[in-house]
Amino acid sequence: MLQPRFARTILCFSAMIAVMVAIQLPAFAQSTADNRGKVIQFDASEAGTAPGLGTIPLANNDFGIVVGTYLDANSVYHGLIRTPLGRVISFDAPRAGSVPGSFEGTTAYSINDLGVITGSVTDGNNLTHGFVRLGNAYYFEFDAPGAGTGSGQGTWPFSINIEGATLGIYVDAGNVQHGYISTPNGKITGFDPPGSVYTYPCEETCLNAAGVSTGFWEDANGNYHGFIREPDGTITVVDPPGANGFSGCASINLEGTTTGYFLGTDGRYHGYVRSRAGEFTTFDAPGAAAGGVGTAVFSINAFGTVTGEYFDANNVTHGFSRSADGKFANFEAPGGGTLAGQGTRPSTNNLESAVTGWYIDGNNLYHGFVWLP
Repeated sequence: MLQPRFARTILCFSAMIAVMVAIQLPAFAQSTADNRGKVIQFDASEAGTAPGLGTIPLANNDFGIVVGTYLDANSVYHGLIRTPLGRVISFDAPRAGSVPGSFEGTTAYSINDLGVITGSVTDGNNLTHGFVRLGNAYYFEFDAPGAGTGSGQGTWPFSINIEGATLGIYVDAGNVQHGYISTPNGKITGFDPPGSVYTYPCEETCLNAAGVSTGFWEDANGNYHGFIREPDGTITVVDPPGANGFSGCASINLEGTTTGYFLGTDGRYHGYVRSRAGEFTTFDAPGAAAGGVGTAVFSINAFGTVTGEYFDANNVTHGFSRSADGKFANFEAPGGGTLAGQGTRPSTNNLESAVTGWYIDGNNLYHGFVWLP
């Protein structure tokens, strides 16, 4: 079964870090971190309490509504909504599977400022479908043309814009992954950058109001590249200076500014911001240790503020926010674990630079948080 991004980390690319070459990387913009802000922690009431289970927020909109998913004690996913006042609401899309241990169920990936939610629902046959949720009860379910109908195949919507268009992936009958984009009226177009053997439009904030989308893809040599796709289908390949085998776009705002991260020739990951005109600013979050995995950026808001995670020398994760002028604020969710792979993991930020995401505690249990700057 294709697992959502929260079940993966950039540690899965650790094999790419095996060789370090003596090539000078471009200078990275730096700033002193200012630790500030308030972290609000929360959990879905029915979230499981065993290692690997728990509450996983994935996106917030400009009104402070958070959406995501949680795994219950039977390892079944359920959608969640957290209101700005802190109420956590659980929901299940129609046809959601519930077989214990199956990792079937409902995941809400994205919410727009009209409160429309998109996500995926995996049925009792382990086949995944896309859905759009309007209000409290109306669901529109869909499948991308070409999506396979076997176990582990189907359609995963990751982003929804203010117009109601969605962006995501589908897995075909041969288990090959492709990108798709829909119009607001539901017309779905599949796509792959030329030469792609694996296309991954990024999640949650990767489709702007103009219909420009972003993500990454793998070529036949096993190298990963970012992409930007225009509404007319034109695709621009994005490889920051110094990229060495992996670069990925992770978010795009209305101005067409993208953000993401890449593997450098020093064997570590670095963050970047790319202007619509193609100018790159690369950086490391303060606190990212030389011996750690590095810095990864996941979301950019309308003002150019980005959020993401950095790894310390023990590869514990920590959150950061970086404003457009290069100022950093680092933050921690109290209760985050102190072992490799544990800690604080931001997902998205909104117009107010509020961040939502999750943290993993010392027992490898997931919890939700909202960071208010």
